[in-house]
Amino acid sequence: MQIRMTFCRTRMFRRVSTVLTLALTLGIASHSAATDTPSAEQLRAEVDGHLEFGEFERATMLARQVDDELTQSQLLGLVADAQMKAGEFDAALGSIRTMPDYQERQIASSQFSRQQALAGGPQADFESLIMLIQSETNGMWEEVDGTGGTITEFEQGVRVEPSGVLHKLTSQEHTGRLEELGIRAREALLNGEMANVADLRVVSLTRLEQAVAKRQSEGRAPTVSMRLLGGLTKIENVFVYPEDGEIVLAGPAEPWKYNANGVAVGEVSGRPVLQLDDFVTILRAFSANRQKFFSCSINPRQEGLKRLKDYVTQTSGRPLSPGRVRSWTNTLQEKLGMQDIVYAGIDPESRVARVIIEADYRMKLIGIGKYDFASGVKIPSIFDLMTPQEQQASKLDALRWWLTMKYDAVLHTADENGFEFVGSSVLCQSENQLLNDLGQQVQTGKSEGSNLTFAEKFTQQYAELAKQDVVFADLQNVFDLALVAAILHHEGAAERAGWNFGSFSNDGAYLTAQYNAPTEVNSVVNHRVFRGRDIVVQVAGGVRADLSAVLDNDAVTRTAVRMIASAEKVRGDDNLSDRRWWWDAK
Repeated sequence: MQIRMTFCRTRMFRRVSTVLTLALTLGIASHSAATDTPSAEQLRAEVDGHLEFGEFERATMLARQVDDELTQSQLLGLVADAQMKAGEFDAALGSIRTMPDYQERQIASSQFSRQQALAGGPQADFESLIMLIQSETNGMWEEVDGTGGTITEFEQGVRVEPSGVLHKLTSQEHTGRLEELGIRAREALLNGEMANVADLRVVSLTRLEQAVAKRQSEGRAPTVSMRLLGGLTKIENVFVYPEDGEIVLAGPAEPWKYNANGVAVGEVSGRPVLQLDDFVTILRAFSANRQKFFSCSINPRQEGLKRLKDYVTQTSGRPLSPGRVRSWTNTLQEKLGMQDIVYAGIDPESRVARVIIEADYRMKLIGIGKYDFASGVKIPSIFDLMTPQEQQASKLDALRWWLTMKYDAVLHTADENGFEFVGSSVLCQSENQLLNDLGQQVQTGKSEGSNLTFAEKFTQQYAELAKQDVVFADLQNVFDLALVAAILHHEGAAERAGWNFGSFSNDGAYLTAQYNAPTEVNSVVNHRVFRGRDIVVQVAGGVRADLSAVLDNDAVTRTAVRMIASAEKVRGDDNLSDRRWWWDAK
């Protein structure tokens, strides 16, 4: 999430620490008069009775009638525990958040995190941050006091769900072109060389795995060409040949060189070359318990939020003069300090993890105007896009940005043995969260103003940005490989081909390269002063890449009759040696 704070020079903004990473509004209202309640012992017995019969709502209502904060919290803890055992984690989280005793909330929060992890729930520990903010801020909260402000969690980081993409966007191709392409892929240019530029290079995953396993059995490492998937710079097709037990990838390829950061890129296009390590990493991630996603996020630390809150409180009594703006915002960044990087479902020491977190972080820098564009495309920041009305409005906006894969279509043949990725790109999405008349935050699912414009411009210029910054092109490759892994696992392609992944499986002998996993990152804050008096402070937000919107969209994923012949072309010459794991299609 990206937080926009706008205020006049003569006013101090007093709610910074409570909103840097969470959607937050504060309301003011008075307590209602206290009412007589049964004794704590009577209510405890009644709560236990309702929980036995799964009457969670009634048990919660009774627990909240207890005046003593410790007893009420303990009763709500019993409710939350019962809700977790029933698998109702959202309801359990709601019960925990309303516990008025801070220590009991912390104990219940830790238990919630453990139980949710065992159940395969989300990885981000937002509830502890929410509890910290509620306990460390003045003013009333609707969840705790029955009236006042609200606070909600949000998804951040990068989340990859390719199986959902397949279900949403795959559709049949009816012209027969894809089938023709499959036939063409079987007709190999036997005199082709890997150093040549190829419009359609074919890499057999099954043959590659056998070749890698053979070298390993001989005590030899895979060749560089194997690790770089034959120079493929993009995946356009996946074909399955069940009768031959073969699965192939097809797409453009070219010879490679290494850039200043040691990344293999095409000599002609400059695009990063797809890497076997990334494919195996993702394949293994999806093999574990039929997992369907992996993700990363950047989470603020509780102590950083506390320091930030204290600093704002200390300085809120003094006007913020123009000369102090930069120093003040720099101190905000210093007080917030380092943020933790959290991974789920992916090896944190893999190259895939490094790519998605780096793309996440760079996207944030672009959004708040902290990214150094080398040349060419320059995507405007939120500051550049703000209207005069937005610049002058004394308010706080909670803005969300995230990245998701954008495909025009994922076509497949009638037998679902041929797939084509059409119009692969990246979509930047955003959301404006509004305040209703009661001072409550409403997640509308809508985006408007400069927030919407930023997302549109980021999407429109992503292709050029990927040419300029290899990290964003690498992110496209990671998502395409995730889509391939989903086809193999969740669409049954590997099973139809009788392939158990061999040395690429979770128990296989192939070793992927390991890197030092980044575990923390500096907070990023920027500001701009408009007309000498209106100060806007931006705090970097999250990135989400979600493929489920592609594969679950029937309008994009269609059956393609024309793919049948294409699959035969990609297949390759029947006389090809079993040791040949790649070829260029005629």
